[in-house]
Amino acid sequence: MYNWLLIIYVNYYIINNKLNQSKKGNIMASFAYIKELFEKKDKNGNGYLDLLVIGSDKKEYPAKVWQFDNNGQFEKDDVVEIEYTLDNYRGKNQLTITSIKKAPSDMMKEFVPASEHDGKAVFAMLLNKVNAFKDEELKAIVKDIMLQNREALEVFPAAYRLHHAIVGGLMLHTASIVEMAEKTCEVYPNVNRELLLAGAILHDVAKTFEMNTGKTGLCTGYTVGGELIGHLVKGAMMVNDTAKKLGISSETVTLLEHMILSHHGIPEYGAAVRPMFLEAEILSTLDSLDATIFEFNSAASKVEPGEFSDRQWMLDNRKVFNHGLAPSDYKVNLGE
Repeated sequence: MYNWLLIIYVNYYIINNKLNQSKKGNIMASFAYIKELFEKKDKNGNGYLDLLVIGSDKKEYPAKVWQFDNNGQFEKDDVVEIEYTLDNYRGKNQLTITSIKKAPSDMMKEFVPASEHDGKAVFAMLLNKVNAFKDEELKAIVKDIMLQNREALEVFPAAYRLHHAIVGGLMLHTASIVEMAEKTCEVYPNVNRELLLAGAILHDVAKTFEMNTGKTGLCTGYTVGGELIGHLVKGAMMVNDTAKKLGISSETVTLLEHMILSHHGIPEYGAAVRPMFLEAEILSTLDSLDATIFEFNSAASKVEPGEFSDRQWMLDNRKVFNHGLAPSDYKVNLGE
């Protein structure tokens, strides 16, 4: 009964207290998710909190809690209930928080960015594709690696700060590439479909080795192995180890390893080697395309139609213009 009443209250509160509906200078109330938290001192030595919060409108806002000694009360990844004024600082909206307290734990799911597709369902869809492979060696390698890492793959983000850095982002990114790969094979029948799909499914599988995740399911940083080895090399190692375990020693193993090692395109972007056959080049191109599409969509969604975003590091420091011609409520079509 309590959970049912809480859900009604939360939904009502969010609908009626969206930050983007706040009027500058008025004291407003809302829930917010603390994405970044820094404890600082002002010029008079008074403590204050310097925050980056995600509001109930799913937008990010810098925020300050002046003359506040935290003493461990609040930390990154907390969901809080706040009273605030919406101010303008150097041309950008900023919250000045006048009251802050912990929100009910059930609120977390309202604020953590997550894929619009269920990770378990996406994983099952990809596994069905692999089970239909005619190449028994590819099927065995890909299926074994997927099943060994299933629990993490179903929920992991695809990145720390860049594209698909959301709960379930890894499956969303992977399945998006797989669907684009399917369409590419329809246009170019000389492409080896199963090899391309195998590379697409495994290209980022070692992200589960490379990154740590926290209580929200989002990435909190890189593992020691992630820093020292990285997901490209570790992914190739996983293919090699699995092939040895299964007694597979054909050139297929080398081709799959190469696709993983080269999918960042050029050494400057982390590739161990540049793509040297068609399927490897297609994978690298689709990986970059999907990441770029995600970043454009993300940047445009944070501003109103007719406005420009801040400069986006991932997009070569470009601003993104929201032309208002695209639907804001949509799902990525992952096929079947």
